Amino acid sequence: MQAALADLLELLELERLEVNLFRGVSRDIGSPQVFGGQVLGQALRAAYATVESGRLAHSLHAYFLQRGDFNAPIVYFVDRSRDGRSFTNRRVTAIQHGEQIFHMAASFQPPQPGVEHQLVMPEVPAPETLADSAALPAETLARLPEEKRRYYARARAFEFRPTEPLDLLEPRPAPPSQRIWIRAIDRLPDDDELHRCLFAYVSDFHLLNSATRPHALSFLSTNLIRASIDHAMWFHRPVRVDEWMLYDIDSPSASGARGFARGSVFARDGRLVGSTAQEGLLRVVNKGATAD
Repeated sequence: MQAALADLLELLELERLEVNLFRGVSRDIGSPQVFGGQVLGQALRAAYATVESGRLAHSLHAYFLQRGDFNAPIVYFVDRSRDGRSFTNRRVTAIQHGEQIFHMAASFQPPQPGVEHQLVMPEVPAPETLADSAALPAETLARLPEEKRRYYARARAFEFRPTEPLDLLEPRPAPPSQRIWIRAIDRLPDDDELHRCLFAYVSDFHLLNSATRPHALSFLSTNLIRASIDHAMWFHRPVRVDEWMLYDIDSPSASGARGFARGSVFARDGRLVGSTAQEGLLRVVNKGATAD
């Protein structure tokens, strides 16, 4: 297995401190705080460790309360809210430096038959015909600030191939939507729990970017402060994150220094495997300001 993906799997392996208490470490991926997807994945992993075998996560709803410090461990406390006949509910609180930085509610269910329907997957170019968004030309990398260069130069566990790439250095107004093929860089074990935790991790990439596109802003804009406020996911069908998935994202609204985005995730065979929604802070400010 390639090193970047092996490192991510290690990141999801939490240390059990007590029956409902777990500790995880962080990675610096070049962002000013702990990546939100990491906390989502670890929190879901902690919840899974307290759930009866055979029950799978079908939804989660989370709030990011404070920026995480990637130089310090994160402790996850799992509240066993309910163990019902059909559904199991857990509440996870992430604590760092003695304060809550995140909390999440998640629900689990054993596989059950029922009615089925879904949206139709949009028609887009095949991933093999598109470029990886992380593979920036050397001349572009050279023009990036040091912290942004570090973000793009770091080896990643996933590859991202947008159907309509945005010029990061000179963005122009574009529709508030994007479609991106996503896949882990190597083969993974046949473990549904692991794939759902990794699905939670990768779902935080690119989601809020859709809300910045109409305003000619990008990840590299120095006058933009952005941070996730909340994140919700629904797991509709079994997913393999080591096979191509299409992330179909749109942003219906931005107002009050907040942007809202939602996504549908399709397996390559057309199955709708998950849905996401997120609201985040989007504040255009003078250089040097910080988020609260």
